[in-house]
Amino acid sequence: MAKQNVAEQFVDIVVRAGVQRLYGVVGDSLNPVVDAVRRHRGIEWIHVRHEETAAFAAGAEAQITGRLAACAGSCGPGNLHLINGLYDAHRSMAPVLALASHIPSSEIGLGYFQETHPDQLFRECSHYSELVSTPQQMPRLLHTAIQNAVGRGGVSVVSLPGDVAGQPAPEKAVETALVTARPSVRPGDAEIDALVEMIDAAGKVTLFCGSGTAGAHAEVMALAGKIKSPVGHALRGKEWIQYDNPYDVGMSGLLGYGAAYEATHECDLLILLGTDFPYSAFLPDDVKIAQIDVRPEHLGRRSKLDLAVWGDVRETLRCLIPRVRTKDNRRFLDRMLKKHADALEGVVKAYTRKVDKHVPIHPEYVASVLDEIADDDAVFTVDTGMCNVWAARYLTPNGRRRVIGSFSHGSMANALPMAVGAQFTDRRRQVVSMSGDGGFSMLMGDFLTLVQYDLPVKVVLFNNSSLGMVELEMLVAGLPSHGTSNKNPDFAAVARACGAHGVRVEKPKQLAGALKDAFRHKGPALVDVVTDPNALSIPPRVSADMVTGFALSASKIVLDGGVGRMLQMARSNLRNMPRL
Repeated sequence: MAKQNVAEQFVDIVVRAGVQRLYGVVGDSLNPVVDAVRRHRGIEWIHVRHEETAAFAAGAEAQITGRLAACAGSCGPGNLHLINGLYDAHRSMAPVLALASHIPSSEIGLGYFQETHPDQLFRECSHYSELVSTPQQMPRLLHTAIQNAVGRGGVSVVSLPGDVAGQPAPEKAVETALVTARPSVRPGDAEIDALVEMIDAAGKVTLFCGSGTAGAHAEVMALAGKIKSPVGHALRGKEWIQYDNPYDVGMSGLLGYGAAYEATHECDLLILLGTDFPYSAFLPDDVKIAQIDVRPEHLGRRSKLDLAVWGDVRETLRCLIPRVRTKDNRRFLDRMLKKHADALEGVVKAYTRKVDKHVPIHPEYVASVLDEIADDDAVFTVDTGMCNVWAARYLTPNGRRRVIGSFSHGSMANALPMAVGAQFTDRRRQVVSMSGDGGFSMLMGDFLTLVQYDLPVKVVLFNNSSLGMVELEMLVAGLPSHGTSNKNPDFAAVARACGAHGVRVEKPKQLAGALKDAFRHKGPALVDVVTDPNALSIPPRVSADMVTGFALSASKIVLDGGVGRMLQMARSNLRNMPRL
């Protein structure tokens, strides 16, 4: 039996850690690892067209499965392309292992061709980034990298020179047990008792939820019902908390809607559940605030805190719920539910006026029809920009659907590569990329990856020939839009030239049929929908300093528009209110 080399040992270890795919672009320094993958039955090499796609795809796979995913780039420029997707995965707490192959070890530090220092370059977007210098070092270093990515939730980077990868592996390497899942974290009794005391003393309590409420829907609803609390959410909390929620008051933030802002500001006690909501201008500074989070570094970094509770939301609430007193007074809850329904009644008209005849097509209408037609367990990947708006306001969560985007890092061009990773986890599950024309064209080359692997991703392209969110930022800042227009091809024709299904939609009456045909198609498909570039409705009282990027300084509302089926849910919640 031939002696194993370092690359083969590397592949054996990542397979034992649960990695099933390695996304990347081949290159000379990476060749020993790629060849080891070729010969290993437990892992597949996924050849993408750009390493940024590889990192985004791995991050999406990790978010869908909750397991470690991996990507790789060759030395210098190859692994540098990974950095944007790795930033996104790290900020999304997605467990991702990145292999940054390196120049020959004897040349490091001598200005060699394509020389960079990846072990230093990736430190800001990882929990762990180290260089393998010898074959003897690799197994323990790789084990440490895996433990960091899985245990802390985020990225680890291993820099491996190509010559070291090809060297013989040390004999009798110890197979250390690997951590492949994170534990539950329960706060101490003192913190639970302090939170119970705060809740019992408060007349009006509001819960505000983020992505840390994943898996805790039942517990959040039980607490809200017991203490008669409105429940708002951030964008990353929407998919976990909005559905089957009789206490829902909407979303806060730049893309917010409903009464979440009022509920968080008019309470006596605001409890932040698993959220690192970054927009402090939306958080109150004159009410008591308690925060529960599994990441202690998140506690108190967005607002002043009266109580910090270190623990995951589900376990903390399971300890908390039996101890708090039941509140009978629901006047605050009912008032917020009424405000929420009234707010949605007011804005829903913005997308119902002659939308079936309006040309160019209202993007709100596209998102609403897509929400109706898509599968109940669909995975939506969402481009940053105006697609975030439409996803936030029109996609209806149900506990089975997933909505993934660059919600913390805010990168353009994320939707298509994330769809690649999401679809590889399950070819039978419907995956829909909600792409803007700006984002799609940045990494359009990886539409070819869909064709190459016959991935049945459906790209719904919101084509307004502009960088819509940037244009909004300029307009609200009092600046004329400049450099935001795109001269686009017929993207449907491009899709067909690539060997995929492609259709262009210019009239509303064509939309539903085009989407249904694309969803029925067994392979990759693109629906190029020409949308209204002027769908940026701004209330007249917005001042010039309100928007810089995604930060808000002066108002709770910047965008106006419809909210899809959320109005129906709000009306249902009102009907369920007890008659006093």
